[in-house]
Amino acid sequence: MKYIATFLYRLYQLFIVLPLFIVLSIITATVTVIGCRLGNGHFWGYYPGKIWARITCYLLFLPVHVEGRENLDPKQSYVFVANHQGAFDIFLIYGFLNRNFKWMMKKSLRKVPFLGVACEYAHHIYVDRSGASKIRKTYDNAREILREGMSLVVFPEGARTFTGHMGKFRRGAFMLASELQLPVCPLTINGSFNVKPRTKDFFWVFWHPMSLTIHKPIPYKPNDDHEREMMAESYDAVMSGLTKEYQGYVENPDQ
Repeated sequence: MKYIATFLYRLYQLFIVLPLFIVLSIITATVTVIGCRLGNGHFWGYYPGKIWARITCYLLFLPVHVEGRENLDPKQSYVFVANHQGAFDIFLIYGFLNRNFKWMMKKSLRKVPFLGVACEYAHHIYVDRSGASKIRKTYDNAREILREGMSLVVFPEGARTFTGHMGKFRRGAFMLASELQLPVCPLTINGSFNVKPRTKDFFWVFWHPMSLTIHKPIPYKPNDDHEREMMAESYDAVMSGLTKEYQGYVENPDQ
């Protein structure tokens, strides 16, 4: 029965989910671009993507559990930092965090048809690491977004895991939070690696429950070691929420 269920699930993905996902992505990108050009960019840069992400998870029958929303102040901006388990991290956070935010993402994603352009119009932030001046410009853009009262979501590992375990965190997100005196909110993602692991990018989606844990924010503290303390506390918080199978540091050669 397991093999029959897997076969039927894959047929469903190929003939129903994939066509619907392509159409939905084009519609979402188009609405985002037009909406951002004509109206409120913060509204149109978030809600179409949120709906797109939720529908994708629902189409694939992926159970999603979120805990810790009570830890967030609706009037407070945050720098959210999360582990990067797989491609479905995007759908999980976009669809179910329930906070308007901007992504900080790899520049290479700009090349994704439709979605790359939509993210640019929505003022999500592409990270360009091709030189020191490009990196400075990236963080200047992020500062402006945060000063407008918007939150930011960053994957401080910078790359998806190959094993499901966490690599090291980069400093950028914590430098921004420290400079602007904003709290950092750690997020733990579970299940995304099982749904779509990096090593199987061109394979099927695998059915598996996903969860998002919103930890208590780490407030700004005016001391010289605050940036390092925030990074260490965030790392420990994210790690503590992982299932035992994926706890523990494993070096990521792509970092």
